[in-house]
Amino acid sequence: MSNLADSSEEAARRTSKWPVRVLTAAVFALAGLIFVTSANTAKGTNIRSDSSLLKLSDLIGERSDKNGLLTDSNAAVRAQIDALVQRDDGSTEAEDARRKALEKSAGTTAITGKSVSVTLDDAPPDATANPGYPEPQPNDLVIHQQDLQAVVNALWDGGAQGIQVMDQRLISTSAVRCVGNTLILQGRVYSPPYKVTAVGDPDELRKALGASTALQNYQLYVKAYGLGWKLDEDDRTRLPAYAGTIDLHYARPVG
Repeated sequence: MSNLADSSEEAARRTSKWPVRVLTAAVFALAGLIFVTSANTAKGTNIRSDSSLLKLSDLIGERSDKNGLLTDSNAAVRAQIDALVQRDDGSTEAEDARRKALEKSAGTTAITGKSVSVTLDDAPPDATANPGYPEPQPNDLVIHQQDLQAVVNALWDGGAQGIQVMDQRLISTSAVRCVGNTLILQGRVYSPPYKVTAVGDPDELRKALGASTALQNYQLYVKAYGLGWKLDEDDRTRLPAYAGTIDLHYARPVG
C-alpha cells in the first residue's frame, strides 16, 4: 500500500508540473515571435531614431518653410508683371492714381509711417497666481486666437493704414488662426511671442487698444499670471507689400 501511495503522489506531482512547463514554453515562443516581428518591421533600422519617420512637427515646419519660399517667388514674379504692366498700359493719370489707391487699401503695396507694435507672449513656464487671484489653469497661461484677433481688430478700429503680423502683411482675406499654441497665418506657422505692427496715428491706435473690451480682459490675465504684453512706438516703420496669392477660392467678385 505504501509503494502504491508513493507512486500516486509522484504521478500527481508530475501532472501538476506539466501545465507550468507548457505555459513557460509558450511565453518564450511568443517573445521570440515578437522579436522577429519587430526586426522585420524595422528592417535593420532603429525605430526610435530612424530619420525617415518624421514627427508631425517636423513636417509642419518643412511645409511652412516651403510656403515661405513660394511666397517670396510669387512676390518676385508679381513685381516683374507690375513693371511690365506699368511700362505702357494705356491708362490715364486719373486711372493710375485710382489703381494705386486701391493697391494701398488692398495691402499689395508697401507703406511707411509712424507705427504702434504690440507683442503678446505666453506666461513663464513656472508661472503662479499673483496674490488675490485663483491658481491658473493651463489655458490661462497661453496666447489664444481670440487675443491676437482682439489686437488686430482694435488696430483696424484705430484707423490703421496697414497691419503686419510677425513678418506678413494682412489683407482683407487674411485669417489669424491658432492651433494649440502656434499661429497659422497664410500657410506659415509661428510660435510665440507674437508681434503685431500697425502703421497709423499712434495716439488713435493706442486709444483703440485701450478701449477694446477683449483686451481689457486680457490685461487681467497679464496682472494675474504674467502673460506677455509689450507696447512700442516707432516714428518710421515700413510694412512690406502682401506677397501671397490674391485669388478668391470661396467667393466671387461683384460686377
